[in-house]
Amino acid sequence: MRVALLGPVAWRTPPHHYGPWEQVTGLLAEGLITRGVDVTLFATLDSVTSADLDGVCPRGYADDPAMDGRVWEAMHVSHAMARSSQFDLVHSHLDWLPLAFAEHCRAPLLTTVHGFSAAGILPAYTRARSSYVSISDADRVAGLDYVATVHHGVDLAGLPFTRDAGPGLVAFGRIHPDKGIHTAIEIARLAGRTLTICGIVQDERYFAEQVAPHIDGDQVVFLGSVGPRRRAEVLGASTALLHPITFDEPFGLSVVESMACGTPVIAYARGSMPEVVDDGVTGFVVNTVEQAVDAVTRVAGLDRAGCRARARQRFGADRMVTDYLAVYDDLTRRPHL
Repeated sequence: MRVALLGPVAWRTPPHHYGPWEQVTGLLAEGLITRGVDVTLFATLDSVTSADLDGVCPRGYADDPAMDGRVWEAMHVSHAMARSSQFDLVHSHLDWLPLAFAEHCRAPLLTTVHGFSAAGILPAYTRARSSYVSISDADRVAGLDYVATVHHGVDLAGLPFTRDAGPGLVAFGRIHPDKGIHTAIEIARLAGRTLTICGIVQDERYFAEQVAPHIDGDQVVFLGSVGPRRRAEVLGASTALLHPITFDEPFGLSVVESMACGTPVIAYARGSMPEVVDDGVTGFVVNTVEQAVDAVTRVAGLDRAGCRARARQRFGADRMVTDYLAVYDDLTRRPHL
């Protein structure tokens, strides 16, 4: 089977630091190759992969202010579509833009919906000739041809298990109101625990007004964006990951990464969280600050080895690859017009 993986180009694949879509795409490419699939990865040209690498972007446009992301993404998608007849399947991990080119795709097109950035992009999905995979059952909209839900997988080898954690808590994700970092600070304060915050600053005003004033290097520590090795160290060393989101999270990759390290999650019951977090096993799903503070006192009673085992079972990369291969097999057996 010849598969084209159409990856994002905001960052390198896999990313040096932040880049969840790039991370998942790269991991899928490696897993497919180990299963004997002929994979071409369309990504930035500085990407690191065992697949055949093709593309037009020399590097991620988010790392280079001189690059206009709109222009480079359009050229990237156009280049991949021009080669589409050479593949049995084109699997897109981009946002809406490839769907605008769907009529030019000469192979079955599969789109993994990593989340809807805005309601205004929905016409691109409903009108395009593409099949769709959702990354959680919670993140679906009516009218799309969903062929499956495939939860993201993570590289368990890169997320070693930590049996004995420290007393501190961690908040891991974009510094943006959606992620509720300000609420995590409040929860940690009320629970009498230290908090380590990791992530790119996506909303400068929010960071300056609601996060930065609390950073003292002692009770609240900010590490910024951390790479894969440091990510596992920080997550594994924590008693729990706080995830008090204020939006309907499509999946929550850092949540799964935390559980893979053996660190339970205390998450607000929004979006995919009740689906991803096994309440009482890999963490607690709560609705309020008070419930979160209470969960901090109870989280030490959870079995960290059991948390790791459940994460391995549900969210290992091998499971993700197996699920996608089943989707590929189904789609490539259908007649393509």
